[in-house]
Amino acid sequence: MGSGLTVAVFGAYGHTGRFVVAELLDRGFVPVLSGRDAGTLASMAASGPGLDVRPASADDPDALDRALAGAAAVVNCAGPFATTAAPLVEAALRAGIPYLDVAAEIEANVDTFGRFADRAREAGAVVVPAMAFFGGLGDLLVTAAMGDWTAADEVHVAYGLSSWHATAGTHAAGRVSRQRRNGRRVRFAGGRLEYVDGRSPTLEWAFPEPMGRRAVIGEFTMADVVTVPSHLAVPDVRTYMTVEAVRDLTAPDTPAPTAVDARGRSDQTFLVDVVVRSGGAERRAVASGQDIYAITAPLAVEAVERILTGRTRAVGVVSAGAVFDAPDFLRALSAHLSFELHGESVGRRA
Repeated sequence: MGSGLTVAVFGAYGHTGRFVVAELLDRGFVPVLSGRDAGTLASMAASGPGLDVRPASADDPDALDRALAGAAAVVNCAGPFATTAAPLVEAALRAGIPYLDVAAEIEANVDTFGRFADRAREAGAVVVPAMAFFGGLGDLLVTAAMGDWTAADEVHVAYGLSSWHATAGTHAAGRVSRQRRNGRRVRFAGGRLEYVDGRSPTLEWAFPEPMGRRAVIGEFTMADVVTVPSHLAVPDVRTYMTVEAVRDLTAPDTPAPTAVDARGRSDQTFLVDVVVRSGGAERRAVASGQDIYAITAPLAVEAVERILTGRTRAVGVVSAGAVFDAPDFLRALSAHLSFELHGESVGRRA
């Protein structure tokens, strides 16, 4: 467990940040609360005696250095990550500590891999972007499904969300991404990211029971198109989202998540169905659980613990599947999600 090690959480008072702080405390770490709003940080700290508060903003390197002083690692939960990721990675490199974030922003993750790959590798540092539900979980599932395959023709990641009551941070990050894309949508095909015009297609996906066949938005592209190709030889990575979730996300009057249990989780459920195809064969991995924001916390904190205890496979800017033993990592989260691997079969599924 955490053994009293200090972990800085930037954006600690945000919706996901609060889940991360709680998970760190549960595992015996000592969270340092950081972010721009000193008043909100102080209020949060008052609810948990002994919590250290270190206000900082992403545009103040000295304040970031003070926030990370003495920490064993930093988890960045503050979006939009187009603004916060690079300054926090720089601060982590100066401090000589691992950096993780929960960014779902495709372009921000591309920036992190592109900008810091050489420096992080040369420093022997571990930088893990998208260590979250989007990007991290999908990459772990794909890596687990690949098994002993060294390459595949296609990866499909289908997200079966019962609903999607997005946070203010999700909406803000989405606006930044849309601006960077000039209204176009993004996909990963032919071994590269492409920006295209037009509407995404509506398709059907055969989720495992009890969800079954559902209408999905095809090419509803998430951070998996960055994390998976960063270490796996797959030329086509496609992601899908249930129509109900997209409708909630885009509706102007959908409320923010509402807690329904003592852990602060909403009643949202998820099922992530991964299919990897090579030639005429396919392999699958499936995970399910409750609340995409809440599940990000055990994903991120399990990653912190494995990095700090030396259970890693690589250094530099690395995705979850590249740096961790994917099946072992997913099984370690059995208290938070279910995980199944399905053996090789022949044929295609819709």
